[in-house]
Amino acid sequence: MTAVGLLVRASGVRLDGPPVTPDGPTAQRWAVDELSRPEYHQRESLLVRFLHWLGELFDGAPTLGMPPGWAAVVVVAVVLAVVGGALVIAGPVRRTRRVRTARPVFDDAARSAAELRALADEAAARGAWDEAVVERFRALVRGLEERVVLAEVPGRTADEAARDASGAFDDDLAPGLESAARTFDDVRYGGRHAGPDDDAALRRLDEALRARAPRRADVPVGADA
Repeated sequence: MTAVGLLVRASGVRLDGPPVTPDGPTAQRWAVDELSRPEYHQRESLLVRFLHWLGELFDGAPTLGMPPGWAAVVVVAVVLAVVGGALVIAGPVRRTRRVRTARPVFDDAARSAAELRALADEAAARGAWDEAVVERFRALVRGLEERVVLAEVPGRTADEAARDASGAFDDDLAPGLESAARTFDDVRYGGRHAGPDDDAALRRLDEALRARAPRRADVPVGADA
């Protein structure tokens, strides 16, 4: 219906009579009166329409003795709870897998690679996989320092150790070194718990590095030029 039609309808003037041209205030009053009629305000809210849609969605589904509307609400609540729980569980996992830290590999204790490997083996024998992984990565780095493959750099991080060691050996060892650094940081600083597979992977990497000659042995990686 056009604006003129609305005004005419609101005024009650018959269409078969002479043309009517209301003044400004009169036209405004007619429009307000027309738009205040109930039929213009009967559109359902989004919430009501959503609940109706849910009811139609679950029509015919088992309701366990509950009214269909309540059954739909219960099902949606269960779905939301499951999704929320999954996000709560997966969130910390994603965060710990992305841990990057500026904290050093070694603490204040100065131990040899052999001592650190012994600590790792003892922890693994007890099933203390977090401790085993941390000490085995430290043994790996200390072993490279003892072989003068890496320079002894105070405060070196796991990322830096992996990068420097990757530069000293062929490229095929780089993925394992990067993964080992991630595992160390995630377990030592990110709250992730290690398992026997993590310790086994670090053990294999340590053995591979010990059996491999570096590409250059005259200047340790990380030393000042």
